[in-house]
Amino acid sequence: MKVDRDLRMARDLRMATGDGASSYAANSRLQKKALQKTKPVLQKAIQDLYHKLLSRPGTLVVADLGCSSGPNTLLVVDEVMTTLRDCAREEEKEAEDRRRAMQVQFFLNDLPGNDFNLIFRSLQQLQDLGAEEEDEAVALPCYVAGLPGSFYTRLFPGQSVHLFHSSYSLMWRSKVPEKLSNGTYVNEANIYIGKTTTPPTVVKLFQEQFQKDFKLFLTLRYKELVGGGRMLLTFLGRKTEEMLMHGEVGSMWELLAKALQSLVQKGLVEKEKLNSFNLPFYAPSVGEVKALIEKQNLFDIEHIGLFESNWDPLDDSDSDVVLDCASSGRNVANKSIRAVMEPLIIEHFGEAILDELFMVFASMVAEHLEIKKAKYPVIVVSLKKAMH
Repeated sequence: MKVDRDLRMARDLRMATGDGASSYAANSRLQKKALQKTKPVLQKAIQDLYHKLLSRPGTLVVADLGCSSGPNTLLVVDEVMTTLRDCAREEEKEAEDRRRAMQVQFFLNDLPGNDFNLIFRSLQQLQDLGAEEEDEAVALPCYVAGLPGSFYTRLFPGQSVHLFHSSYSLMWRSKVPEKLSNGTYVNEANIYIGKTTTPPTVVKLFQEQFQKDFKLFLTLRYKELVGGGRMLLTFLGRKTEEMLMHGEVGSMWELLAKALQSLVQKGLVEKEKLNSFNLPFYAPSVGEVKALIEKQNLFDIEHIGLFESNWDPLDDSDSDVVLDCASSGRNVANKSIRAVMEPLIIEHFGEAILDELFMVFASMVAEHLEIKKAKYPVIVVSLKKAMH
């Protein structure tokens, strides 16, 4: 039974496939903004690795964990290659021979249910970008491969990777906490951590699952990184130690749970179905993340911080005012959350409720935004493998 649940997780914990109106590829602007925001931290990690590798020419290995599909996947690859070329241009003439000996190997990783076909079809765009590089002296060879598998398992040989990158993925857990999935505890009418209705025992289960997963992730990546290798991790978190505040991601899942509850009242969803649905998710605080990294003592923290991103992926303003709550509610529901949640909803509740659910959800998000503008806290961590 446990094996079946884990297999379903590998299949269904993915973004909506293809490039249609409801797909992740067409609705991942929020994630793109996070990549743009963290660009300086990524550039610094790549620059340091470039200069380290230049003294011993070889292959720079980069892995994007939880890459998903669509334009953002290529954005990461392109950013790494652009930074490397910029580094190469700045080098002295005598370094040219060593520079030409450098090659780049990319691994794009996600669960087996990910739309790898779309990634492979998109790779032609990347090759076209490379072909447009006029300066042959800095045209570094780049090879890209897909790597299906959970990043909560071993993915690479020991000491073989120079840089791990992961954006908007590490808030997803390896599984729903065991005692929730087997019915020992019931998180009634919630799908994550509700403000008043989730029992403290259930909150503790979510926290323990995060601690277990994150420790495992750090241990696995430590084994796979070369000495002095880097990791850049970006994921949703919390601003404070308090579990649920207005506008944070916990509020988002609470609203989705309420939308599902309204479908229960309409007779479109069975109450038992809702009670047995929990997200394999946890948004930690910066304090929780820092404490775990320091306790493991495997990585030096080069940078740790938090920025905020508007719920509405089309809202780029820094103001605290929502100009059109109804429109923003629809954007959040249909241009962000649906692409993320659709596969999990279909697997558990069936496809028939999708349109109704996200219409109700959009309306509830709009009401939420009328009270106050909502922003996700996003944690950014840059780590360097400790040299013991």
